[in-house]
Amino acid sequence: MYNKMLKSLADGKSFTKVLALFGELRGQGLYPDNFTLPVVLKSIGRLRKVLEGEKVHGYAVKTGLEFDSYVSNSLMGMYASLGKIEITHKVFDEMPQRDVISWNGLISSYVGNGRFEDAIGVFQRMSQESNLKFDEGTIVSTLSACSALKNLEIGEGIHKYVVTEFEMSVRIGNALVDMFCKCGYLDKARAVFDSMRDKNVKCWTSMVFGYVSNGRIDEARELFERSPVKDVVLWTAMMNGYVQFNRFDEALELFRCMQTAGIRPDNFVLVSLLTGCAQTGALEQGKWIHGYINENRVKVDKVVGTALVDMYAKCGCIETALEVFYEIKERDTASWTSLIYGLAMNGMSGRALDLYYEMENVGVRLDAITFVAVLTACNHGGFVAEGRKIFHSMTERHKVQPKSEHCSCLIDLLCRAGLLDEAEELVDKMCSETDETLVPVYCSLLSAARNYGDVKIAERIAEKLEKVEVSDSSAHTLLASVYASANRWEDVTNVRRKMKDLGIRKFPGCSSIEVDGVSHEFIVGDDPSSHPKMDEINSMLHQTTNLMLDLEHKEIDS
Repeated sequence: MYNKMLKSLADGKSFTKVLALFGELRGQGLYPDNFTLPVVLKSIGRLRKVLEGEKVHGYAVKTGLEFDSYVSNSLMGMYASLGKIEITHKVFDEMPQRDVISWNGLISSYVGNGRFEDAIGVFQRMSQESNLKFDEGTIVSTLSACSALKNLEIGEGIHKYVVTEFEMSVRIGNALVDMFCKCGYLDKARAVFDSMRDKNVKCWTSMVFGYVSNGRIDEARELFERSPVKDVVLWTAMMNGYVQFNRFDEALELFRCMQTAGIRPDNFVLVSLLTGCAQTGALEQGKWIHGYINENRVKVDKVVGTALVDMYAKCGCIETALEVFYEIKERDTASWTSLIYGLAMNGMSGRALDLYYEMENVGVRLDAITFVAVLTACNHGGFVAEGRKIFHSMTERHKVQPKSEHCSCLIDLLCRAGLLDEAEELVDKMCSETDETLVPVYCSLLSAARNYGDVKIAERIAEKLEKVEVSDSSAHTLLASVYASANRWEDVTNVRRKMKDLGIRKFPGCSSIEVDGVSHEFIVGDDPSSHPKMDEINSMLHQTTNLMLDLEHKEIDS
C-alpha cells in the first residue's frame, strides 16, 4: 500500500510529501524494499537533499539492497541530480551486474554535468567491455556529448550504427540532426532530416537553428515556413537569426506574424528583439516593444529589464534607462554593468563611476565585463587616477584577472592623457607579445603615437606586431598613417604592399540612422543611387551646406 501511495505522490511531483510518507513508513517499523527506495531516491534528487540521500544509501548498503540493479541505478540517478558525479561513478563501478540502464545512467550523468569527454569515454568503454546492445538512450545521450564537443568522428560512427541497427525514431533523428548541425555539416543534417518519416517541432527547430547558426538565413526561413507546427521556440530561433545577422526589419515582421498566429512570445523573444533595437539604434521600435510588454503585463524580470536598459542606453535615452533600471526588483551583475556602460557611452562618466561604487557598496559581484564598462567610463571621462586605481583593484580586491580588453582600456586612457611611456611600459609588463588579442592594445598605442607624432614608439609597436598573426587592417592602417604624418612615404608604401601580400584589406565604414521607425544603413563605397531616397538626401545636404556657408559669410561680414 505504501509503495502505491509513494509512487502516486512522486508521479504528481509531490516530492516533499514522498519524504514525509517515507518517514512515516520507517516510524512504524516497516522495511522499505527495492520498489520503495527508487521512488524515494528520485524525490531526494529532485529536492537536492544530500543528507537524506546519504542516509537512504546507508540503509541500502546495510540491507544489501544496493546490489539490486533497480536500486543501484536509482542511486546513480540521485547522485547525478545532486551533482556528485564521482560518487555516481563509484556506485556504477561497485555494481556486480550492469544493465544498459546502468551504462546509460552514467553517460547521461556526465552529459548532464557538462563532462562530455567523460561521457564519450564511458560510451567507448561500454562498447569494449560489455556485450549489451546500445539502445535509444545510449545513442541520444552520446550524440549530445558529440554535439557539445563537435566530435564528428564518434558522431558519424554512431550514425552508421543507427542506419544498420535501428529504425530512425524521432529522438534519434533529432539528436543526429543536432550533432551534424553543431559540427557544421548541414547537408548531412538535412539528409537525416529528410529521411525521417515522423518529425516533431523539435526536429524542425534543430534544423532551422542549424541553418541560422551557420549563416544560411534564407534556407532557415524556407524551412521555417514549411514546418506544420510552430511553437515559441521555433519562432524564437528564426527571429534570433534575423537579429544576429542584422536583418532586424525581418525580425520585427516575423514578430508581428507570430502575434497574428496567436503565439504568445516568451521573454527570450522579447530580449532578442530588444537586442536588435539596441544594435541598430531603432528607438521607436524599442519603445513599441516596451509598450507591448506593459500592455500585455509581461513580467519584467532581470533579463528583460537589462535588455530594456541596454536598448534605451544605446539609443541615447539614458534617463529612461535609469528609470527602467531602478524599477527592476532583482538587479544582477549584468543589470548594473549594462547601465554603467550606457552612462559611459552617453558622456556621463562621473555618474557611471558613482554607480560602480554604489554597486560595490551593495555587495553585487563584479565580473570582467563590469570592469570593461567602468574602465571605459574612466577612459571617456579622462579619469586617469581612478582608472589606475580600479585596474589594480581587479586582482587585489576582486580576484578578477585582467585580460587584453582591460589592458586596452587603461592603455587607451593613458594614451589620451599623453602618457605614452607609461602605456608602453604597461604593455610590456602585462601582456604576451605573441597574443593576437593584444592587437587592439597595440592599435591604441599606434593611434596615440600618430596623434603625438612619436614615430619611435610606433616603430617599437610595429616590431611587436611582426610577432603576431594580424588578420585585420586597423593596425597596418594606423602604422601607415604614422609614417604619413612624418612624411616617410616609402615606409607608407611598404606597409601598403605588405597588406596586399598578406591579403589584408580595409573594410568600409558604415553608419545607420532611424527615421520614422525605419533603420537606414549607409556603407562607404556603395553606389550612391542604391538608396531609394538619395535625391532627397542630396537635396538636404546641399541646403544645409548652403545654410552653413551663409552663416559663415554673415560672421565674416560682421
